[in-house]
Amino acid sequence: MRIGFASDIHQLVENRKLMLGGVHIPFPLGELAHSDGDVVYHALGEAILGALALGDLGTYFPNSPEYKDIDSSIIVSRIVKMMVENGYKVGNIDISITLKAPKLAPFIQIMRANIAQLLYVDIKCVSVKAGTNEDIDELGRGFAVRADAIVLLEKKEG
Repeated sequence: MRIGFASDIHQLVENRKLMLGGVHIPFPLGELAHSDGDVVYHALGEAILGALALGDLGTYFPNSPEYKDIDSSIIVSRIVKMMVENGYKVGNIDISITLKAPKLAPFIQIMRANIAQLLYVDIKCVSVKAGTNEDIDELGRGFAVRADAIVLLEKKEG
């Protein structure tokens, strides 16, 4: 078994979509990023890379024209392919999102389903939760969004 952890944070700005776990969240602010800015998918992908000891997200997906505004599900899909090629599968994943507003409860199950589909696992293997940071720092005051992810990879048999 191998464990990986990653965190991703983006500033929130006007005129950008708020994308979390593959879900467009209706909100007047979105992530400032080279890609679509989905911090959930970025943390997820980098946690898998970390578990595999393959480096970081920027190594494979730099801020280049090729990846401008890329859908982050494509990034995760490519990382999952690397995981499979290295002989691993996801045992479980736990993701924590920090965002002052909006409330994410109505979107958590959709995020879990999206992640389970990308990782080829049962939704019971995917945990997604959210907190506000209680008005502390840039996250708590609503200027940024962060996702932390930890993943357990298991060696595939055969």
